[in-house]
Amino acid sequence: MRKLILSILGVAIIAISIYFAKSIANSKNRVRPVPVKVVKTVFVDTVKNATIPIVIPANGSLTAKRRVELFSEVQGVFSSGRVLFKPGQTYKKGQTLISISSTEYYSSVQSAKSNLYNAIAAIMPDLRLDFPEVFTKWQTYLNDFDLEKSTPDLPKIDSEKENYFVTGRGIISSYYNVKNLEQRLSKYNISAPFNGVLTEALVTEGTLIRNGQKLGEFIDPTEYEMEVAISKSFVALLKVGEEVNLSNLEKTEFYIGKVTRINGSVDPSTQTVTAYIEVKNDLLKEGMYLEARVNVKEEENAIEIDRNLLLENNEIFVVRDSLLDIVPVRPIYFSDTKVVLKDVPDGTIILSRPLQGAFVGLLVKKYIENKPN
Repeated sequence: MRKLILSILGVAIIAISIYFAKSIANSKNRVRPVPVKVVKTVFVDTVKNATIPIVIPANGSLTAKRRVELFSEVQGVFSSGRVLFKPGQTYKKGQTLISISSTEYYSSVQSAKSNLYNAIAAIMPDLRLDFPEVFTKWQTYLNDFDLEKSTPDLPKIDSEKENYFVTGRGIISSYYNVKNLEQRLSKYNISAPFNGVLTEALVTEGTLIRNGQKLGEFIDPTEYEMEVAISKSFVALLKVGEEVNLSNLEKTEFYIGKVTRINGSVDPSTQTVTAYIEVKNDLLKEGMYLEARVNVKEEENAIEIDRNLLLENNEIFVVRDSLLDIVPVRPIYFSDTKVVLKDVPDGTIILSRPLQGAFVGLLVKKYIENKPN
């Protein structure tokens, strides 16, 4: 009985093995499915050559075009005035910025002027006798002489004899000594050379000011300049008087400037040339940081695309009969995000956005973007 059961199990196992073997053999004869070709959709644009302005971006901070650093040429105590000498204070042209006490020096000037007056008065009797023809003009000079006013110019000497006579009495040397003292006396008062504002004040009323000491800075707040660096390859195209678009970093304020000066030398370390842009606006302040867009050239028969569309070997992808291909191009100018190209025929269909994994011969489907005008 036991042998019978084992025989039946053996036959069953063999039968099952044969069944599975046939099933595996039959499965190898099935037809494999054909893989479906994947067609990628790409964003394209049709080339239309035009005149592309080449704009160079630059940036810099504003500095006042007219700036005066105030230094003292004399020594004395800073006297208080009608207007406080403080940063932000505005002054009109000719208004006193700083007044230094000059009482002692003023007395010495008046003494020298008095000596000149006495010296001229002493020669008047001799002039009446020896040079009656010039007596009148010297008498008029004395009559107009005022110790409280600036010393007037000496009368014109008409003859050699008169010159020797006046010079021999020390009149000429006394006169120039007085004028020298008056010139130095004027340095005790520093006046505003133009309408402006005080941006730095290093002294206050009552301070002892010394010769050569810096007192502050004074600027004209209506005119500013910005210094920018331009590549030497574009310097020949840049012209004085060229308008420049300026903006703040947030792109919320816009201004118009113009190129006023171009440096004549190239910076050897950066191979750039410095250009100076003048801008006028009541909202501007010294030290503000602005961005500039300098129009240096207009390139005809060119296109502008994103830099990431340009391949390493100066080639770009194009679409021909639903297949990707590449064509050589000639780059003219690179900016931070764009590149200007030439030698791309009109009507060529190019990619307008990068395609990951793109290669020549890839089957694609075109999608034309609607770009805003």
